[in-house]
Amino acid sequence: MGHEGHPAAALRAAMARSIVMAPGAPDALTARMIERAGFPAVYMTGLGATAVRLGMPDLGLLTQTEMAEHARSMTRAVSIPVIADADTGYGGVLNIERTVREYVQAGVAAFHLEDQVAPKRCGQLAGIRLMEAEESAQRLKAAVAARGKDALLVIGRTDALAATGMAEALERAKRYQDTGIDLVFVDGIRKIAEAEAVARAISGPKVMTVVDGNETVGLTAEVLQQMGFSVVFYAVSTLFTAIRAIGDTLAELKRAGTPKGRADSMASYAEFAEVVGLHERQAWADRFGG
Repeated sequence: MGHEGHPAAALRAAMARSIVMAPGAPDALTARMIERAGFPAVYMTGLGATAVRLGMPDLGLLTQTEMAEHARSMTRAVSIPVIADADTGYGGVLNIERTVREYVQAGVAAFHLEDQVAPKRCGQLAGIRLMEAEESAQRLKAAVAARGKDALLVIGRTDALAATGMAEALERAKRYQDTGIDLVFVDGIRKIAEAEAVARAISGPKVMTVVDGNETVGLTAEVLQQMGFSVVFYAVSTLFTAIRAIGDTLAELKRAGTPKGRADSMASYAEFAEVVGLHERQAWADRFGG
């Protein structure tokens, strides 16, 4: 595949037009819904992947092979670019090289590497431990070198904001930009003032994440674009919505002995068939006498 047809090229083109809104997808089904809703990209969240594959929290429990296979499942399901979480790269610089090759083969458009000490934890949690800034910069250089001429965007993420504060987060973000990465990502932003501080201090392409339940939901995509962000993740919005809806249906089923009372909150079978592309699959089978 030439670079012009690569998902990374589509992502670059989308960023050139406007800020890229990338809702988080815990699984391929949600990724299809994000594409059908008209978004230009989907974010493969490690928190969501861990939740749906293991039913467990985002504490560095998934392995490199599990995450790469999760990425393949998602890129197969959609035609829009997939931006993938690659945690800490799953080991040393040799592991990072392998992770990059696996993600290239999986067909992702971009991925981010963070600067936590393994085992990592969700960027919104307390107790984050950072690796030395120089070591992290070298690891990002390794990722850029491993990418080589492949059309894959590398995002350098720092978790310093939650661990040690804004000053170090900004220092690390600028340092990581010098490694040749394509975008920088300061994670752990919870307040509008923090987003504004990052926007003022960091020039060039950068990523913002809006996390439900904190102040950042007050920032619209238009405002974030004016602030200078290139991509915005909504990592947990779809997953948290699904958890609430499923819980409500199960509670009604337990209470009433029937799900009837939740009928208006459910998709119909016809709607489900549209999401999963049932008719297209049937047409393909019919074409060959299947």
